[in-house]
Amino acid sequence: MRERIAFQTRTEVDDGFGNVTSGPFETVFEEPARLKPGLGSETVIAARLAGTQPYTMTIRSSTRTRQITPAWQAVDARNPTRIFDIKAIANPDEWSSNLNLVVVEQ
Repeated sequence: MRERIAFQTRTEVDDGFGNVTSGPFETVFEEPARLKPGLGSETVIAARLAGTQPYTMTIRSSTRTRQITPAWQAVDARNPTRIFDIKAIANPDEWSSNLNLVVVEQ
């Protein structure tokens, strides 16, 4: 696990009129992770090809990493321009030693 990943969730902010709305993403914690690239794909958006690169992100399972949901995002702590959308979370060995996250780089 050579990568350092920051996991972020949206904060709740007051819009000034007494309503609570979702605000910007804020880092909750950082974890070491392993990124394994998957097979990429191309989709046609507005008559142009747009490539997507999925990864399988492996992290150690703990009480804080089990809080992660697909509503969160992951950011490379060493290169904050690399942002990953979390698509799915799996417990592959069912012993809760590691978690596999299917992520797509934005």
